[in-house]
Amino acid sequence: MRVAILADIHGNADALNAVLTDVKAQGAERLIVNGDVVNRGPDSVQVMETLLARGDVSFTLGNHDDLLRLWDARSPVLPADWYADPFWGATEWSAAQLAHAGLLDVPADWPMHLTLTHPGLPDVRVAHGTAEHYRECLSDRTAPARVRELASGDWGGAGVLVGSHIHRQAQARFGGVLVLNTGAVGTPAGGDPRAQYLLLTATPGGWVPEFRLVPYDQAGVLRRFATSGLLDTGLSARIFHDELLTSRSLYTPYWTWTEEAGLPRDEATWAAFLQRHSD
Repeated sequence: MRVAILADIHGNADALNAVLTDVKAQGAERLIVNGDVVNRGPDSVQVMETLLARGDVSFTLGNHDDLLRLWDARSPVLPADWYADPFWGATEWSAAQLAHAGLLDVPADWPMHLTLTHPGLPDVRVAHGTAEHYRECLSDRTAPARVRELASGDWGGAGVLVGSHIHRQAQARFGGVLVLNTGAVGTPAGGDPRAQYLLLTATPGGWVPEFRLVPYDQAGVLRRFATSGLLDTGLSARIFHDELLTSRSLYTPYWTWTEEAGLPRDEATWAAFLQRHSD
């Protein structure tokens, strides 16, 4: 059995289509979409429609899939001042696009994690972050003690743990537990623009991972940032555009820097961040 696990599509239809073509060519029998289907890019509706039209897809919930529903409902789970902050224009735009298409609440039924089983092999547990929270990072940098906690908790009994969320592919073994990260389809970090996903093959000797890197033409999705109106929503949309253009993580370090320094997220601090980033 071959299983394709992909995540962090982030509204990039061109990257998704390239990956789905590669998944078919590799002969995968099952497709797991491990969260963050939507937001950031201009194609959230198209990406959701493409995946929902297939009969072979299982989903887990990602933080961006949940964020758009919380945003549209003006949920108190999110800080109240976010709703009036123009920095969040891209999130408002993406939520409105999905709501208009009747797709905003689809992820409400997606579980936090899935278990993949195969006779004679250890279970594979799949979650966007971990089974405990979709924002928790799982990678080769995860503390061994935390892996042991996860293996004895909601992930109990699994020999393979698969996460996403960090937008880079990773592999490590902690004792008897194999930890894998799928990387990102739509917004990979690390400087390589190719769409990333994980292919798992069941063999008599165990689960064999293969990290796939799929080239595609970015010109269309970069153009749609402008033609769709997304870029007109403000700073966060431009950051998402530049992340795609550079295949580098910009949003998270910018957010962290402004949060720690108590600075507003605006054009002035973005320019200052870019200056610091280039030094």
